[in-house]
Amino acid sequence: MSPLSPVSPSSPLAAVDLTLEPLGPRFGAIVHDVDLATASDAQVAAIRARLTERKVLFFRGQHALDPTGQVRLGNRIGELTASHPVVPGIDDEHTEIYALDSADNGFSDVWHTDVTFMKRPPLGSILRAVTLPACGGDTNWADLELAYESLSPAVQRLADELDAVHDGNREFGYYLAQRRQGRGSVWEGETVTSLEPVVHPVVRVHPETGRRSLFVNPGFTERIQGVSDAESRHLLDLFYAHLTKPEHIVRHRWAEGDVAMWDNRSTVHYANRDYGDARRVMHRVTLRGDAPVGVEALRSQAV
Repeated sequence: MSPLSPVSPSSPLAAVDLTLEPLGPRFGAIVHDVDLATASDAQVAAIRARLTERKVLFFRGQHALDPTGQVRLGNRIGELTASHPVVPGIDDEHTEIYALDSADNGFSDVWHTDVTFMKRPPLGSILRAVTLPACGGDTNWADLELAYESLSPAVQRLADELDAVHDGNREFGYYLAQRRQGRGSVWEGETVTSLEPVVHPVVRVHPETGRRSLFVNPGFTERIQGVSDAESRHLLDLFYAHLTKPEHIVRHRWAEGDVAMWDNRSTVHYANRDYGDARRVMHRVTLRGDAPVGVEALRSQAV
């Protein structure tokens, strides 16, 4: 296998054992005894499989991983996207890396799933701590599969039938227009010149596992389609309050050398902005994903 060949979670290589420290019964884990800079093909395949299973993984002590190594790692796990549809990479040699820098308004203090305002949001993300405040700046992840499963059956059935509009203009429209002069990154083969709202199912069916997730987020979901404004607000308030219940969440306290990976199809996350004027810099790469498919679409295909 080539060092840059993406591995499949169903590959025989994924049978290698990893040392996991679970953070919940089914959600989150710390992975021990893996050096991401020099991981074997078998270890990378096992990480990819565990990512789908545990949804968010943490790796301590990855001091050997630099920007080039982070890009290489991402390309071994999947196919990397541009850094972001709107924001450029950190430099010409690392166009895949998106810098979240608190000195340049790089905050993520709203619950969100990465880039759901595009037709094909990323499959997953890999985040590396670069500069950390002395304290604060933890990141929280919520399990959208558990959020769906713990809804009452009646609300599940309602959610299964709904679609939602996702819009990136509130967060990135000004940046695209003013700082990029209307010319963003190349995403899915096309240069982004505007952020047109897109529609995704409220309940997403995971393409690998078939499990259902409550696929809405306060960062980019604008409204529920086909209902009144009042109904949309109440439904989204219900979903947001439910998905961020404490029992659905794991929280990570960052240390130098930490790396986090998450399945973007089944999680939301939130970075605490509680470190004052201290600087916090994180580098993220994202894996190319597919168009979300909902329950109703699968039912139609089965007919």
